Amino acid sequence: MTLLNLANSIKERRKVLNITQKQLSELAEIGLRTLINIESGNGNPTILVINKLAIVLGMELKFEVKKHGF
Repeated sequence: MTLLNLANSIKERRKVLNITQKQLSELAEIGLRTLINIESGNGNPTILVINKLAIVLGMELKFEVKKHGF
């Protein structure tokens, strides 16, 4: 998933839940500017920040190791 895909997923889920950026930033305990940057695709969020957002938004964070043929 690219950063832009992640940004769109967060933004869409927030809108489905009908909460504002300010509300989400408060619930996830991250800065509003951080959330704005993430949703615009300009941020470089840490895994901790992404996980905080995922928990509040009812999303799941998954990591997958790709096999490269060796």
